[in-house]
Amino acid sequence: MLAWLRFHLLHTTRQRITTAVVVLAVLGGLTGYVVNRATTPEDRSCAKGVERPEGSTECIGVNGDGYDFGVSSLTEVAGLIREENRALKPGEYATVALLLPLTSPDAGMQVKVLHEVQGAYARQYRANHESNSETPKIRLVLANTGKGNAHWRTTVDRLKTMTGGEDRLRAVSGVATSSTEIRQAVAALTGAGVAVVGTTITADDIANGPGAGNNRFPGLARVSPTNGDEAKALAHFGKVDAAKALLVQDTRTGDHYTDTLKSAFAASLKGAPYEPQLFTSPADPTEEGTTANTFRQITHLICDTNAETVFFAGRHTQLRQFINALGSRGCADRAFTILTGDEGSYLGADRKLNRAALKAKLTVRYASLAHPDAWKPAPGRPVPGTGGSTAAYDTFLTDIARASKKPVALADGQAIVAYDAMATAVHAIRQATPQGAQYPELADVVTQWPQVKGSLRVDGASGWLCLDNFGNPFNKAVPIVELAQDGSQKFVQIAWPEGKAPTKNCLPPQGG
Repeated sequence: MLAWLRFHLLHTTRQRITTAVVVLAVLGGLTGYVVNRATTPEDRSCAKGVERPEGSTECIGVNGDGYDFGVSSLTEVAGLIREENRALKPGEYATVALLLPLTSPDAGMQVKVLHEVQGAYARQYRANHESNSETPKIRLVLANTGKGNAHWRTTVDRLKTMTGGEDRLRAVSGVATSSTEIRQAVAALTGAGVAVVGTTITADDIANGPGAGNNRFPGLARVSPTNGDEAKALAHFGKVDAAKALLVQDTRTGDHYTDTLKSAFAASLKGAPYEPQLFTSPADPTEEGTTANTFRQITHLICDTNAETVFFAGRHTQLRQFINALGSRGCADRAFTILTGDEGSYLGADRKLNRAALKAKLTVRYASLAHPDAWKPAPGRPVPGTGGSTAAYDTFLTDIARASKKPVALADGQAIVAYDAMATAVHAIRQATPQGAQYPELADVVTQWPQVKGSLRVDGASGWLCLDNFGNPFNKAVPIVELAQDGSQKFVQIAWPEGKAPTKNCLPPQGG
Protein backbone atom coordinates (compact mmCIF):
# COMPACT_ATOMS: atom_id res chain seq x y z
CA MET A 1 0.00 0.00 0.00
CA LEU A 2 2.83 2.44 0.85
CA ALA A 3 4.53 1.71 -2.48
CA TRP A 4 1.26 2.34 -4.32
CA LEU A 5 0.75 5.68 -2.56
CA ARG A 6 4.35 6.75 -3.17
CA PHE A 7 4.01 5.99 -6.92
CA HIS A 8 0.76 7.89 -7.42
CA LEU A 9 1.68 10.82 -5.20
CA LEU A 10 5.24 11.34 -6.38
CA HIS A 11 5.92 9.61 -9.68
CA THR A 12 2.55 10.30 -11.32
CA THR A 13 2.56 13.90 -10.14
CA ARG A 14 6.08 14.33 -11.57
CA GLN A 15 4.89 12.88 -14.89
CA ARG A 16 1.97 15.26 -14.94
CA ILE A 17 4.20 18.25 -14.31
CA THR A 18 6.68 17.12 -16.96
CA THR A 19 3.89 16.54 -19.46
CA ALA A 20 2.45 19.97 -18.73
CA VAL A 21 5.84 21.62 -19.22
CA VAL A 22 6.35 19.79 -22.54
CA VAL A 23 2.88 20.74 -23.75
CA LEU A 24 3.43 24.38 -22.82
CA ALA A 25 6.77 24.38 -24.59
CA VAL A 26 5.24 22.93 -27.73
CA LEU A 27 2.37 25.40 -27.63
CA GLY A 28 4.83 28.21 -27.08
CA GLY A 29 6.87 27.06 -30.04
CA LEU A 30 3.80 26.85 -32.25
CA THR A 31 2.69 30.28 -31.12
CA GLY A 32 6.11 31.68 -31.95
CA TYR A 33 6.03 29.99 -35.35
CA VAL A 34 2.57 31.39 -36.12
CA VAL A 35 3.57 34.88 -34.98
CA ASN A 36 6.79 34.69 -36.97
CA ARG A 37 4.89 33.58 -40.10
CA ALA A 38 2.36 36.35 -39.61
CA THR A 39 4.93 39.09 -39.14
CA THR A 40 7.58 37.95 -41.64
CA PRO A 41 6.79 38.78 -45.30
CA GLU A 42 6.55 35.74 -47.59
CA ASP A 43 9.62 35.26 -49.74
CA ARG A 44 8.28 35.66 -53.29
CA SER A 45 11.63 36.04 -55.00
CA CYS A 46 12.52 33.83 -57.97
CA ALA A 47 15.95 35.19 -58.90
CA LYS A 48 17.83 38.47 -58.86
CA GLY A 49 15.45 41.14 -60.13
CA VAL A 50 12.56 38.66 -60.44
CA GLU A 51 9.71 37.81 -58.09
CA ARG A 52 6.12 36.57 -58.03
CA PRO A 53 3.58 39.42 -57.71
CA GLU A 54 0.82 39.07 -55.16
CA GLY A 55 -1.82 36.67 -56.40
CA SER A 56 0.37 35.28 -59.18
CA THR A 57 2.57 32.23 -59.58
CA GLU A 58 4.50 33.74 -62.52
CA CYS A 59 8.02 35.02 -62.00
CA ILE A 60 8.03 38.61 -63.23
CA GLY A 61 10.94 41.00 -63.64
CA VAL A 62 14.29 41.46 -65.34
CA ASN A 63 17.33 39.17 -65.29
CA GLY A 64 20.50 38.66 -67.31
CA ASP A 65 22.20 36.13 -65.05
CA GLY A 66 20.92 33.00 -66.77
CA TYR A 67 17.53 32.68 -65.09
CA ASP A 68 15.05 30.95 -67.43
CA PHE A 69 11.89 32.15 -65.63
CA GLY A 70 10.88 28.55 -65.01
CA VAL A 71 10.56 27.87 -68.75
CA SER A 72 12.68 24.85 -69.63
CA SER A 73 12.83 25.68 -73.34
CA LEU A 74 14.69 28.90 -72.44
CA THR A 75 17.29 27.27 -70.19
CA GLU A 76 19.94 26.78 -72.86
CA VAL A 77 19.80 30.26 -74.41
CA ALA A 78 19.45 31.95 -71.01
CA GLY A 79 22.70 30.21 -70.02
CA LEU A 80 24.42 31.49 -73.15
CA ILE A 81 23.29 35.03 -72.33
CA ARG A 82 24.66 34.61 -68.79
CA GLU A 83 28.07 33.57 -70.08
CA GLU A 84 28.19 36.46 -72.54
CA ASN A 85 27.21 38.96 -69.86
CA ARG A 86 29.72 37.57 -67.36
CA ALA A 87 32.54 38.20 -69.81
CA LEU A 88 31.81 41.94 -69.85
CA LYS A 89 33.91 44.30 -67.75
CA PRO A 90 32.40 47.07 -65.61
CA GLY A 91 32.00 50.31 -67.54
CA GLU A 92 32.45 48.85 -71.04
CA TYR A 93 28.85 47.98 -71.90
CA ALA A 94 25.34 49.31 -72.43
CA THR A 95 22.28 47.17 -71.71
CA VAL A 96 19.48 46.14 -74.06
CA ALA A 97 16.40 44.48 -72.56
CA LEU A 98 14.25 41.97 -74.43
CA LEU A 99 10.66 42.54 -73.29
CA LEU A 100 8.44 39.50 -73.90
CA PRO A 101 5.70 37.38 -72.23
CA LEU A 102 8.30 34.75 -71.37
CA THR A 103 5.95 32.66 -69.21
CA SER A 104 2.98 32.58 -71.58
CA PRO A 105 1.26 29.17 -71.47
CA ASP A 106 0.15 29.47 -75.11
CA ALA A 107 2.09 26.96 -77.21
CA GLY A 108 2.40 29.27 -80.21
CA MET A 109 3.65 32.12 -78.07
CA GLN A 110 6.18 29.85 -76.36
CA VAL A 111 7.73 29.01 -79.73
CA LYS A 112 7.75 32.65 -80.75
CA VAL A 113 9.42 33.70 -77.48
CA LEU A 114 12.13 31.05 -77.77
CA HIS A 115 12.99 32.06 -81.32
CA GLU A 116 13.09 35.76 -80.46
CA VAL A 117 15.43 35.18 -77.52
CA GLN A 118 17.68 33.06 -79.72
CA GLY A 119 17.75 35.73 -82.42
CA ALA A 120 18.54 38.50 -79.94
CA TYR A 121 21.37 36.50 -78.36
CA ALA A 122 22.87 35.74 -81.79
CA ARG A 123 23.09 39.46 -82.54
CA GLN A 124 24.46 40.25 -79.07
CA TYR A 125 27.28 37.80 -79.72
CA ARG A 126 28.11 39.40 -83.08
CA ALA A 127 28.07 42.87 -81.51
CA ASN A 128 30.60 41.79 -78.88
CA HIS A 129 32.87 39.55 -80.96
CA GLU A 130 32.47 40.28 -84.68
CA SER A 131 32.20 44.06 -84.89
CA ASN A 132 35.83 45.19 -85.13
CA SER A 133 35.94 45.91 -81.37
CA GLU A 134 33.35 48.68 -81.67
CA THR A 135 32.06 50.07 -78.39
CA PRO A 136 30.16 49.91 -76.19
CA LYS A 137 29.76 46.18 -75.82
CA ILE A 138 26.24 44.94 -75.31
CA ARG A 139 24.71 43.35 -72.24
CA LEU A 140 21.41 41.55 -72.85
CA VAL A 141 18.72 41.03 -70.19
CA LEU A 142 15.38 39.22 -70.35
CA ALA A 143 12.30 41.09 -69.15
CA ASN A 144 9.11 39.10 -68.51
CA THR A 145 5.66 40.68 -68.78
CA GLY A 146 3.79 37.43 -68.02
CA LYS A 147 0.80 35.74 -69.58
CA GLY A 148 -1.02 38.13 -71.88
CA ASN A 149 1.51 40.82 -70.87
CA ALA A 150 -0.64 41.29 -67.76
CA HIS A 151 2.33 42.32 -65.58
CA TRP A 152 3.85 44.78 -68.05
CA ARG A 153 3.72 47.66 -65.59
CA THR A 154 5.79 45.87 -62.92
CA THR A 155 8.49 45.01 -65.42
CA VAL A 156 8.49 48.39 -67.16
CA ASP A 157 8.81 50.14 -63.80
CA ARG A 158 11.84 47.98 -63.08
CA LEU A 159 13.36 48.81 -66.49
CA LYS A 160 12.95 52.53 -65.90
CA THR A 161 15.18 52.24 -62.82
CA MET A 162 17.93 50.61 -64.87
CA THR A 163 18.94 53.56 -67.04
CA GLY A 164 21.62 54.62 -64.56
CA GLY A 165 24.15 52.86 -62.35
CA GLU A 166 25.89 49.74 -63.59
CA ASP A 167 22.99 48.69 -65.84
CA ARG A 168 23.06 51.65 -68.26
CA LEU A 169 19.90 50.47 -70.03
CA ARG A 170 19.87 52.20 -73.41
CA ALA A 171 17.22 50.33 -75.42
CA VAL A 172 14.37 47.86 -75.11
CA SER A 173 13.59 45.39 -77.87
CA GLY A 174 11.00 42.65 -78.14
CA VAL A 175 7.60 44.31 -77.46
CA ALA A 176 6.34 41.71 -79.89
CA THR A 177 2.52 41.74 -79.79
CA SER A 178 0.13 44.41 -81.00
CA SER A 179 -1.99 44.46 -77.84
CA THR A 180 -3.33 47.16 -75.56
CA GLU A 181 -0.90 46.12 -72.82
CA ILE A 182 2.09 46.43 -75.14
CA ARG A 183 0.85 49.78 -76.41
CA GLN A 184 0.76 50.99 -72.82
CA ALA A 185 4.22 49.53 -72.14
CA VAL A 186 5.68 51.29 -75.19
CA ALA A 187 4.07 54.56 -74.12
CA ALA A 188 5.52 54.24 -70.60
CA LEU A 189 9.03 53.39 -71.82
CA THR A 190 9.25 56.05 -74.52
CA GLY A 191 7.64 58.53 -72.13
CA ALA A 192 10.59 57.87 -69.80
CA GLY A 193 13.05 58.57 -72.62
CA VAL A 194 13.97 54.95 -73.32
CA ALA A 195 14.51 53.92 -76.95
CA VAL A 196 12.29 51.02 -78.05
CA VAL A 197 12.74 48.75 -81.07
CA GLY A 198 9.67 46.64 -81.80
CA THR A 199 10.21 43.22 -83.35
CA THR A 200 6.83 41.97 -84.55
CA ILE A 201 4.43 44.77 -83.62
CA THR A 202 2.57 45.57 -86.83
CA ALA A 203 -0.45 47.57 -85.66
CA ASP A 204 -0.64 50.92 -87.40
CA ASP A 205 -1.63 52.67 -84.17
CA ILE A 206 1.46 51.50 -82.26
CA ALA A 207 3.60 53.72 -84.42
CA ASN A 208 4.45 57.35 -84.98
CA GLY A 209 3.56 59.25 -88.10
CA PRO A 210 3.20 62.66 -89.73
CA GLY A 211 0.77 65.23 -88.40
CA ALA A 212 0.22 67.00 -85.11
CA GLY A 213 -0.06 64.70 -82.12
CA ASN A 214 1.13 61.64 -83.98
CA ASN A 215 4.52 61.41 -82.30
CA ARG A 216 2.89 59.50 -79.47
CA PHE A 217 5.85 57.23 -78.82
CA PRO A 218 9.00 59.36 -79.07
CA GLY A 219 11.97 57.05 -79.53
CA LEU A 220 10.02 54.10 -80.99
CA ALA A 221 11.42 52.25 -84.01
CA ARG A 222 10.06 49.12 -85.66
CA VAL A 223 11.61 46.55 -87.95
CA SER A 224 8.33 45.08 -89.21
CA PRO A 225 5.96 46.66 -91.73
CA THR A 226 2.65 47.98 -90.45
CA ASN A 227 -0.54 46.06 -91.13
CA GLY A 228 -1.33 48.72 -93.70
CA ASP A 229 1.92 47.99 -95.53
CA GLU A 230 1.29 44.24 -95.28
CA ALA A 231 -2.15 44.68 -96.84
CA LYS A 232 -0.72 46.82 -99.65
CA ALA A 233 1.98 44.24 -100.32
CA LEU A 234 -0.63 41.45 -100.42
CA ALA A 235 -2.77 43.48 -102.80
CA HIS A 236 0.17 44.11 -105.15
CA PHE A 237 1.05 40.43 -105.02
CA GLY A 238 -2.40 38.92 -105.37
CA LYS A 239 -4.01 41.36 -107.80
CA VAL A 240 -7.29 40.50 -106.08
CA ASP A 241 -10.56 41.22 -107.85
CA ALA A 242 -12.67 42.93 -105.18
CA ALA A 243 -15.84 41.73 -106.92
CA LYS A 244 -14.84 38.16 -106.05
CA ALA A 245 -13.54 38.76 -102.54
CA LEU A 246 -14.92 39.18 -99.05
CA LEU A 247 -13.65 39.93 -95.56
CA VAL A 248 -14.01 37.77 -92.46
CA GLN A 249 -13.24 39.86 -89.39
CA ASP A 250 -13.18 39.79 -85.60
CA THR A 251 -15.58 42.20 -83.90
CA ARG A 252 -13.65 42.24 -80.62
CA THR A 253 -12.15 45.70 -80.24
CA GLY A 254 -9.02 46.80 -78.41
CA ASP A 255 -6.74 44.35 -80.24
CA HIS A 256 -4.54 46.66 -82.25
CA TYR A 257 -3.35 43.95 -84.61
CA THR A 258 -6.87 42.91 -85.58
CA ASP A 259 -8.35 46.41 -85.57
CA THR A 260 -5.77 47.84 -87.94
CA LEU A 261 -5.63 44.72 -90.14
CA LYS A 262 -9.35 44.76 -90.83
CA SER A 263 -9.17 48.48 -91.63
CA ALA A 264 -6.30 47.85 -94.04
CA PHE A 265 -8.09 44.93 -95.70
CA ALA A 266 -11.34 46.89 -95.96
CA ALA A 267 -9.45 49.63 -97.80
CA SER A 268 -8.22 47.02 -100.30
CA LEU A 269 -11.77 45.75 -100.83
CA LYS A 270 -13.55 48.97 -101.77
CA GLY A 271 -16.39 48.11 -104.08
CA ALA A 272 -16.69 44.52 -102.87
CA PRO A 273 -20.31 43.28 -103.21
CA TYR A 274 -20.50 41.54 -99.84
CA GLU A 275 -20.56 42.86 -96.32
CA PRO A 276 -17.92 41.41 -93.95
CA GLN A 277 -18.65 38.13 -92.20
CA LEU A 278 -18.30 38.66 -88.45
CA PHE A 279 -17.11 36.60 -85.50
CA THR A 280 -16.20 37.53 -81.94
CA SER A 281 -13.12 35.99 -80.36
CA PRO A 282 -12.73 35.41 -76.59
CA ALA A 283 -11.19 38.16 -74.44
CA ASP A 284 -8.05 36.03 -74.53
CA PRO A 285 -7.80 35.19 -78.26
CA THR A 286 -5.42 32.29 -77.57
CA GLU A 287 -8.40 30.42 -76.05
CA GLU A 288 -10.64 28.23 -78.21
CA GLY A 289 -13.95 29.73 -77.11
CA THR A 290 -17.02 29.02 -79.29
CA THR A 291 -15.87 30.67 -82.50
CA ALA A 292 -15.49 27.31 -84.26
CA ASN A 293 -19.31 27.10 -84.23
CA THR A 294 -19.53 30.54 -85.83
CA PHE A 295 -17.04 29.60 -88.55
CA ARG A 296 -19.11 26.51 -89.42
CA GLN A 297 -21.99 28.87 -90.20
CA ILE A 298 -19.80 31.39 -92.02
CA THR A 299 -18.54 28.70 -94.40
CA HIS A 300 -22.15 28.06 -95.46
CA LEU A 301 -22.58 31.75 -96.24
CA ILE A 302 -19.30 31.89 -98.15
CA CYS A 303 -20.56 29.06 -100.34
CA ASP A 304 -23.59 31.24 -101.10
CA THR A 305 -21.32 33.91 -102.66
CA ASN A 306 -19.19 33.86 -105.80
CA ALA A 307 -16.11 34.85 -103.78
CA GLU A 308 -12.76 33.26 -104.58
CA THR A 309 -10.57 35.17 -102.12
CA VAL A 310 -11.19 35.57 -98.40
CA PHE A 311 -9.30 38.19 -96.40
CA PHE A 312 -9.09 37.13 -92.75
CA ALA A 313 -8.61 39.71 -89.98
CA GLY A 314 -8.08 37.85 -86.72
CA ARG A 315 -5.57 36.10 -84.48
CA HIS A 316 -3.96 32.73 -85.15
CA THR A 317 -6.23 30.55 -83.00
CA GLN A 318 -9.34 31.76 -84.83
CA LEU A 319 -7.50 31.59 -88.17
CA ARG A 320 -6.81 27.90 -87.57
CA GLN A 321 -10.43 27.28 -86.64
CA PHE A 322 -11.58 29.06 -89.81
CA ILE A 323 -9.24 27.03 -92.03
CA ASN A 324 -10.47 23.80 -90.46
CA ALA A 325 -14.10 24.84 -91.04
CA LEU A 326 -13.57 25.97 -94.62
CA GLY A 327 -11.73 22.74 -95.36
CA SER A 328 -14.93 20.78 -94.70
CA ARG A 329 -17.26 23.18 -96.52
CA GLY A 330 -20.20 21.97 -98.57
CA CYS A 331 -19.02 23.60 -101.81
CA ALA A 332 -15.90 21.44 -101.92
CA ASP A 333 -15.73 21.68 -105.71
CA ARG A 334 -14.87 25.41 -105.53
CA ALA A 335 -11.34 26.72 -104.87
CA PHE A 336 -10.65 29.43 -102.28
CA THR A 337 -7.61 31.45 -101.27
CA ILE A 338 -7.29 32.87 -97.75
CA LEU A 339 -5.07 35.93 -97.38
CA THR A 340 -4.09 37.16 -93.92
CA GLY A 341 -1.43 38.95 -91.87
CA ASP A 342 1.70 37.70 -90.14
CA GLU A 343 -0.24 35.73 -87.49
CA GLY A 344 -0.32 33.07 -90.17
CA SER A 345 3.26 32.26 -89.19
CA TYR A 346 1.96 30.40 -86.10
CA LEU A 347 0.15 27.80 -88.18
CA GLY A 348 3.19 25.71 -89.06
CA ALA A 349 3.58 24.61 -85.42
CA ASP A 350 -0.15 24.38 -84.63
CA ARG A 351 -0.98 20.74 -83.97
CA LYS A 352 -4.72 21.46 -84.03
CA LEU A 353 -4.60 22.52 -87.66
CA ASN A 354 -6.38 20.00 -89.88
CA ARG A 355 -3.82 19.65 -92.64
CA ALA A 356 -6.31 17.72 -94.76
CA ALA A 357 -8.14 21.02 -95.21
CA LEU A 358 -5.20 22.27 -97.25
CA LYS A 359 -5.83 19.49 -99.78
CA ALA A 360 -9.44 20.55 -100.33
CA LYS A 361 -8.81 23.22 -102.98
CA LEU A 362 -7.89 25.63 -100.21
CA THR A 363 -4.81 27.87 -100.43
CA VAL A 364 -3.65 29.81 -97.37
CA ARG A 365 -1.18 32.64 -97.85
CA TYR A 366 0.03 35.27 -95.41
CA ALA A 367 2.29 38.28 -95.28
CA SER A 368 5.28 37.09 -93.28
CA LEU A 369 7.75 39.33 -91.47
CA ALA A 370 10.69 37.19 -92.59
CA HIS A 371 11.38 33.82 -94.18
CA PRO A 372 14.59 31.77 -94.50
CA ASP A 373 14.17 31.41 -98.29
CA ALA A 374 13.41 35.05 -99.06
CA TRP A 375 17.03 35.97 -99.81
CA LYS A 376 18.16 32.66 -101.25
CA PRO A 377 18.39 32.49 -105.04
CA ALA A 378 16.43 29.66 -106.65
CA PRO A 379 15.73 28.59 -110.24
CA GLY A 380 13.30 31.06 -111.73
CA ARG A 381 13.38 33.20 -108.60
CA PRO A 382 16.39 35.54 -108.52
CA VAL A 383 17.10 37.63 -105.43
CA PRO A 384 16.00 41.26 -105.83
CA GLY A 385 18.86 43.65 -106.55
CA THR A 386 17.83 46.01 -103.74
CA GLY A 387 15.89 45.83 -100.49
CA GLY A 388 18.04 43.13 -98.93
CA SER A 389 20.88 40.74 -99.70
CA THR A 390 22.02 37.14 -99.59
CA ALA A 391 25.21 38.24 -97.79
CA ALA A 392 23.30 39.75 -94.86
CA TYR A 393 21.20 36.61 -94.51
CA ASP A 394 24.27 34.35 -94.66
CA THR A 395 25.82 36.36 -91.83
CA PHE A 396 22.69 35.75 -89.80
CA LEU A 397 22.94 32.00 -90.46
CA THR A 398 26.48 31.99 -89.07
CA ASP A 399 25.36 33.83 -85.96
CA ILE A 400 22.14 31.95 -85.21
CA ALA A 401 24.03 28.64 -85.24
CA ARG A 402 25.61 29.77 -81.95
CA ALA A 403 22.25 30.12 -80.21
CA SER A 404 21.52 26.41 -79.76
CA LYS A 405 23.13 23.00 -80.01
CA LYS A 406 20.21 22.00 -82.22
CA PRO A 407 19.36 23.91 -85.41
CA VAL A 408 17.12 26.89 -84.67
CA ALA A 409 13.77 26.74 -86.46
CA LEU A 410 13.60 29.68 -88.86
CA ALA A 411 10.44 29.13 -90.92
CA ASP A 412 8.27 31.39 -88.74
CA GLY A 413 10.70 34.30 -89.18
CA GLN A 414 10.74 35.19 -85.48
CA ALA A 415 14.47 34.62 -84.88
CA ILE A 416 15.30 36.60 -88.03
CA VAL A 417 13.22 39.61 -87.02
CA ALA A 418 14.49 39.58 -83.42
CA TYR A 419 18.07 39.47 -84.74
CA ASP A 420 17.35 42.52 -86.93
CA ALA A 421 15.71 44.41 -84.07
CA MET A 422 18.77 43.80 -81.90
CA ALA A 423 21.01 44.92 -84.77
CA THR A 424 19.00 48.14 -85.02
CA ALA A 425 19.28 48.79 -81.28
CA VAL A 426 23.05 48.19 -81.36
CA HIS A 427 23.37 50.47 -84.38
CA ALA A 428 21.59 53.31 -82.60
CA ILE A 429 23.56 52.86 -79.36
CA ARG A 430 26.90 52.96 -81.13
CA GLN A 431 25.96 55.81 -83.47
CA ALA A 432 24.93 57.83 -80.40
CA THR A 433 28.20 57.20 -78.55
CA PRO A 434 30.46 60.30 -78.79
CA GLN A 435 34.07 59.95 -79.88
CA GLY A 436 36.16 58.88 -76.90
CA ALA A 437 33.13 58.03 -74.72
CA GLN A 438 32.43 54.56 -73.38
CA TYR A 439 28.68 54.68 -73.91
CA PRO A 440 25.96 57.15 -75.02
CA GLU A 441 23.64 59.26 -72.96
CA LEU A 442 20.10 57.91 -72.76
CA ALA A 443 18.62 60.95 -74.50
CA ASP A 444 20.93 60.60 -77.50
CA VAL A 445 19.85 57.08 -78.47
CA VAL A 446 16.21 58.00 -79.13
CA THR A 447 17.24 60.66 -81.66
CA GLN A 448 19.02 58.22 -83.99
CA TRP A 449 16.08 56.80 -85.96
CA PRO A 450 15.77 59.57 -88.60
CA GLN A 451 19.35 58.85 -89.70
CA VAL A 452 18.87 55.09 -90.18
CA LYS A 453 18.51 55.18 -93.97
CA GLY A 454 20.56 55.51 -97.13
CA SER A 455 24.14 54.44 -96.52
CA LEU A 456 23.39 54.39 -92.76
CA ARG A 457 20.63 51.79 -93.12
CA VAL A 458 20.73 48.48 -91.25
CA ASP A 459 21.32 45.60 -93.65
CA GLY A 460 18.97 43.20 -91.94
CA ALA A 461 18.64 39.48 -92.46
CA SER A 462 14.98 40.14 -93.27
CA GLY A 463 15.80 42.96 -95.69
CA TRP A 464 16.97 46.54 -95.63
CA LEU A 465 15.87 48.65 -92.68
CA CYS A 466 15.53 52.19 -93.95
CA LEU A 467 13.54 54.09 -91.33
CA ASP A 468 11.48 57.17 -92.05
CA ASN A 469 11.58 60.18 -89.74
CA PHE A 470 9.09 58.45 -87.45
CA GLY A 471 10.98 55.20 -86.97
CA ASN A 472 8.93 53.10 -89.40
CA PRO A 473 10.58 50.90 -92.05
CA PHE A 474 10.05 52.29 -95.53
CA ASN A 475 8.98 49.84 -98.27
CA LYS A 476 10.24 46.89 -96.24
CA ALA A 477 10.37 43.51 -98.00
CA VAL A 478 7.26 41.42 -97.25
CA PRO A 479 7.72 37.69 -97.93
CA ILE A 480 4.48 36.07 -99.10
CA VAL A 481 4.29 32.59 -97.60
CA GLU A 482 1.97 29.71 -98.40
CA LEU A 483 0.97 27.06 -95.92
CA ALA A 484 1.85 23.82 -97.69
CA GLN A 485 -0.27 20.68 -97.46
CA ASP A 486 2.15 19.11 -94.99
CA GLY A 487 1.91 22.18 -92.75
CA SER A 488 5.29 23.57 -93.77
CA GLN A 489 5.63 27.25 -94.62
CA LYS A 490 6.55 27.64 -98.28
CA PHE A 491 8.05 30.90 -99.51
CA VAL A 492 6.31 32.20 -102.62
CA GLN A 493 7.90 35.55 -103.41
CA ILE A 494 8.77 38.96 -101.95
CA ALA A 495 6.13 41.64 -102.26
CA TRP A 496 6.61 45.36 -101.66
CA PRO A 497 4.23 47.88 -100.06
CA GLU A 498 5.18 50.39 -102.78
CA GLY A 499 4.68 47.82 -105.53
CA LYS A 500 8.38 47.47 -106.34
CA ALA A 501 11.73 47.21 -104.54
CA PRO A 502 13.32 50.39 -103.12
CA THR A 503 15.95 52.30 -105.01
CA LYS A 504 19.63 51.85 -104.18
CA ASN A 505 19.76 54.97 -102.02
CA CYS A 506 16.81 53.73 -99.92
CA LEU A 507 15.66 57.22 -98.93
CA PRO A 508 11.97 57.60 -98.01
CA PRO A 509 10.20 60.26 -100.08
CA GLN A 510 8.70 63.49 -98.79
CA GLY A 511 5.80 62.66 -96.51
CA GLY A 512 7.11 59.12 -95.91
